[in-house]
Amino acid sequence: MNERSIELTRTTAETDIRLGLCLDGEGKAEVKTGIGFLDHLLTALAVHARFDLTLNCQGDLEVDDHHTVEDCALVLGSALDRALGERRGIERFGWAIVPMDEALARAVVDLSGRPFAVVQLGLTGRKLGALSTENVAHALSSFATAARCTLHVEVLAGANDHHRAEAAFKAVARALRQAVALSGRKDVPSTKGVL
Repeated sequence: MNERSIELTRTTAETDIRLGLCLDGEGKAEVKTGIGFLDHLLTALAVHARFDLTLNCQGDLEVDDHHTVEDCALVLGSALDRALGERRGIERFGWAIVPMDEALARAVVDLSGRPFAVVQLGLTGRKLGALSTENVAHALSSFATAARCTLHVEVLAGANDHHRAEAAFKAVARALRQAVALSGRKDVPSTKGVL
């Protein structure tokens, strides 16, 4: 079995990102973006997907959090896409329903090669720590685009934005864990023969 891992860097005028990702990990995460709640969400994703993730980002936080959130999500999605290679022998589909106290989130993923996202989190506040709530959904959409996957995420219940956001990321993580799992077959799981 080939180890499905990758290291990526991305440097722009807005962010400087170093990322390492192993899909067949133990859920070890070391995330430093300068945005505490983003670190919390990405760590939860790594832990519950059982990915090993290192991510360091120096972003233009003096502007706001948007560039850091978007670029971290794009690099993580791109790393997942590259680590999957031709996507041979993967399960391809995954889904999860995850509770967190009063919150309940559902995520469904198809590692189809076709980027598309529907993200409905129902967050009502402006901020989660230093993270703008509008950027939580944007992170998931950006991730799906770069990962070339179809992603549906919906928070079905919950009164607390922290719980809603965290349940959503944990549900995505569990869905990804299923979808990237090795099936024991060597084929590409598609009638087209490619993903």
